[in-house]
Amino acid sequence: MSFFIQPTVPYHSSLDIRQTEIAIKQLKDFFQVALAKKLRLTRVTAPLFVCPETGLNDNLNGIERPVSFDVMETGRVMEIVHSLAKWKRHALKRYGFEPGEGLYTDMNAIRRDEETDNIHSIYVDQWDWEKVIRREERTMETLQRTVRSIFDVLKETEAFITSQYGYIQPFLPETITFLSSQELEERYPQLTPKEREHEAAREFKAVFITQIGGPLRSGKPHDGRAPDYDDWTLNGDILVYYPILDIGLELSSMGIRVDRAALLHQLEEKQCMERAQLPFQKAVIAEELPYSIGGGIGQSRLCMFFLNKAHIGEVQASIWPDSMYAECERSGIFLL
Repeated sequence: MSFFIQPTVPYHSSLDIRQTEIAIKQLKDFFQVALAKKLRLTRVTAPLFVCPETGLNDNLNGIERPVSFDVMETGRVMEIVHSLAKWKRHALKRYGFEPGEGLYTDMNAIRRDEETDNIHSIYVDQWDWEKVIRREERTMETLQRTVRSIFDVLKETEAFITSQYGYIQPFLPETITFLSSQELEERYPQLTPKEREHEAAREFKAVFITQIGGPLRSGKPHDGRAPDYDDWTLNGDILVYYPILDIGLELSSMGIRVDRAALLHQLEEKQCMERAQLPFQKAVIAEELPYSIGGGIGQSRLCMFFLNKAHIGEVQASIWPDSMYAECERSGIFLL
């Protein structure tokens, strides 16, 4: 079911469609070059689809249906990726990356069960990145240091885009605040997890919410996470306050990846131990893959944020319910 978020003030895009497309390319080019330099990443080519029996696809919360199709020549069924979280770790080993080095790629996905609104689309485009770390670097300190590096790149990108377009004013604070999902629950006990995110973003302007996936003291998780890529004790989301919609806007989900112990614990927690028999998961259990940290950074979300757009459909071509088209037309929002 779609939901339209009304802009906080009467909305008018300062860029027409052609100017918007030019700005999107400028922004994407700048950000990915700066990110690669900051994190020591090499750009690689990645798959659009994978074999489901490999265990490489992201099963998200376990209920979302992947888009699948059969290949005429082989008769095999393939799945469009939900994300490349597990494929990237496999690629680190295959391509011979060493500790301190990593990769990034364009990830394009179709999430057919996504409920759409101003910031959610069934089409997902991200920079997916992954970096080799040593066992002793599987710490909160490593995670926070990496988050600060990414936030530095966001600040650099903001400075660049505001220098190119006079109508854009900087939103980001000087530093990013770290809060665990448990601290968030205790800080805003009467709110839902999503409402807590919005309040934290309003208060701190940029926040990294850590430890997502496992149950909180209330007995419920802050949000769902697949059990077989992020270590739920060493992961999190980057959110920024977005005044045009008065929301906390998630720009990135990331984390230190599971080791053998974390994977087995989380599979048991999610009651899906059968996944331990899939090739990728078996490789983690056998400690055949490098330890790594990685995540995804939303390309359209980033463009929407930095170009002051009120709807993600202004910076990507997707499909929307008739009601969404009507709401956007009434609000002066032009969808690509």
